[in-house]
Amino acid sequence: MNVLVVDDDRIARKAISRTLQEGGYDVTTAEDGQEALDLFQHHDFQIVVTDWEMPRISGIQLCRRIRAMGLRQYVYCIIVTCRDRAIDTICGFTEGADDFVTKPFNASELLMRVNVGRRIVQLETANMTIFALAKLAESRDPETGAHLERVRNYCRALAEFLQTLPNFADVINDEYRDLIYRTSPLHDIGKVAIPDHILLKPGRLTEDEFQVMKTHTLRGAATIESLLDEFPNARFLQIARDIILSHHEKWDGSGYPRGLAGEAIPLCGRIMAVADVYDALTSKRVYKDAFSHDETKSIIVKDAGTHFDPDIVDAFLAVEQKFLEIRSQHEERQESPAEAAGRVSRSNDNTTLLSDPSVLHPAIPTANVTIGAQHA
Repeated sequence: MNVLVVDDDRIARKAISRTLQEGGYDVTTAEDGQEALDLFQHHDFQIVVTDWEMPRISGIQLCRRIRAMGLRQYVYCIIVTCRDRAIDTICGFTEGADDFVTKPFNASELLMRVNVGRRIVQLETANMTIFALAKLAESRDPETGAHLERVRNYCRALAEFLQTLPNFADVINDEYRDLIYRTSPLHDIGKVAIPDHILLKPGRLTEDEFQVMKTHTLRGAATIESLLDEFPNARFLQIARDIILSHHEKWDGSGYPRGLAGEAIPLCGRIMAVADVYDALTSKRVYKDAFSHDETKSIIVKDAGTHFDPDIVDAFLAVEQKFLEIRSQHEERQESPAEAAGRVSRSNDNTTLLSDPSVLHPAIPTANVTIGAQHA
């Protein structure tokens, strides 16, 4: 991560730089606020550590100018100063500072405060990345925003319960639970690469079309892998990739794309499988009516140990009341009369009684349902 150190005192500037370089940071230095602003024209800095009192442009003025620059990403500003009055601290925060370190500084304290800034910047970057990718997927995928909101909340409910169990306590902590909540909306971003005539087809897909549809897992994972090449330690990208690649795998090994079985399937993918299938079954679509909660529950329970991880199914049963509450809180919007007319017309043209409800959702087990599409 790139840090800009700004101080007109050469000795202080070198001491701060050395501390941060030993902590693993890439450091650039400037002698005052004006030189720092000039450097921003050609470099991206995620963190600025600046002295308060400097010629030309002070540290406080620098913070104010950085906030006014309209940069693409947030810059975390730390002021190193001898000032310790409350009024000075209030002034600094008002002008855009994020933290203060008192001179003479303690190297360990300075590094700790910069590490805090790094985590905040990384969180901001993660949220922006997730939002951008989710909006990109939403622009092509006929699924609704309400679907994404429900699924992420279902995942969190399952993870919260599993976190209380001894078998999962060493895997699921608060960070993991938060990450699966934040990244689960990306599970189908690979659909962006699926041609419209397949992705938006209202009728049943041919076998060849279905094979193309299934590649959305690989294509989505490849997108995240390209980001991981640049940010290999980004935990949120690792979780996102695993969810995208494994949420259509099945406990017995009959899923796709890699035919993984049992605990070889990443835990986040096993959690997502239950959440995604539950929402697909209980949602009304162009080609089907919504299943009731009890009907959906019976299907999921029946396929524990074949499609689903039995432990995740047990967790689902333990929190099913939360699932009902989530579904109530994030209901689909009501169709307009024109939309309803179009839905009925398409349904009349395409409805087929099928014995394989994977045409409804490739992760849904066999049952006799009247539907008219074969979408992943």
